[in-house]
Amino acid sequence: MAWNEPGGNPHNQDPWGNRPRGGNNQGPPDLDEAFRKLQDKLNDMFGGKKRPNNGGNNSGDGKRGSLGLLGLAAVVLLGFWLYNAIYVIDEQEQAVILRFGQYHRTVGPGLNFYLPVIERKFQENVTRERAYSKQGQMLTEDENIIEVPLTVQYRISNLQDFVLNVANPELSLQQSTDSAVRHVVGSTAMDQVLTQGRELMASEVKERLQSFMDTYQTGITVTQVNLQSAAAPREVQDAFDDVIRAREEEQREKNQAESYANGVVPEARGQAQRILEDASGYREEVIARAEGEAKRFSQLLTEYEKAPQVTRERLYLDSMQGLLSNTSKILLSGGNEKGGQNSLIYLPLDKLMENRAATATSSTILSGTDATGTARPSNNEPLRDLRSRESR
Repeated sequence: MAWNEPGGNPHNQDPWGNRPRGGNNQGPPDLDEAFRKLQDKLNDMFGGKKRPNNGGNNSGDGKRGSLGLLGLAAVVLLGFWLYNAIYVIDEQEQAVILRFGQYHRTVGPGLNFYLPVIERKFQENVTRERAYSKQGQMLTEDENIIEVPLTVQYRISNLQDFVLNVANPELSLQQSTDSAVRHVVGSTAMDQVLTQGRELMASEVKERLQSFMDTYQTGITVTQVNLQSAAAPREVQDAFDDVIRAREEEQREKNQAESYANGVVPEARGQAQRILEDASGYREEVIARAEGEAKRFSQLLTEYEKAPQVTRERLYLDSMQGLLSNTSKILLSGGNEKGGQNSLIYLPLDKLMENRAATATSSTILSGTDATGTARPSNNEPLRDLRSRESR
């Protein structure tokens, strides 16, 4: 039942607890009375005098009420200002304070205070390692397209430079990373990028990237650059695999050729060295034989000067013996000194033919001939006896 229905409110009061001013007046509540009560409470809070119930000094009471509202607003603003002005910096953080837009000071860890209206605070963690990842398609030195994913780790080394020198230092870091990686990859062959060359490339990218950061004075120190496993784009992966297999096959063929060369070349060099040694030995042999023949001729000349006729006959017999020793014909004398006939002598020619090779060396020694068939002096006693008889 509503409060203004007949019989619904036994005390006949409105929702604010006030009785109607008239006997049966059911009008709206008195708003002026509600404002007056609020002003009285504010005056009590801020030390103002309580408004009397008579209505003779309404203007003075309005002024004191407005002052109370202003005081309350000032207290709220002061509390909010103090809440923002006092701040705490952790051990891993630093803060840069700008006063009227210019650098004023750098604040370390602890409880600090600044003026929010005239000063501006930039607070950052300067010890935490931050990471930035990137992946993109790049062209290598041998004109192959590959995707190179990498991760850059960095930290803030100078907060003043980080805040003041560059509008967006981390965006500058990303753009510089892209430039450094493309420069290094563009000057490296694909095989080096895909295999053992990644560590060297990461070091080169780090040095180049840090030089960019120092030139821009961003206050950022690059701590590590990690080049992950590079691969070909998905669109050309099949063709890329075919190229890799072809290069592996090429390398395998090269290894087999090198293995074959390592086996053949030393053998050929050995044979060549053996031929050179044989030629050198033959040369020494020929020289020694020629020198021996020259010395033999000198000795023979001495003997010839002493007995020319005997020396000529000896040379003739030695030469004929050397010539006839290599033939299968055998000459027998037809008779003796008295003109009689000798008895028939049996000679085993077949055995002589078989043993010819064995007796060639001994006959050469006995006949005084060398390997070339040249006659030389002999010390055979029967031959000397034969020559002495013929000389008589």
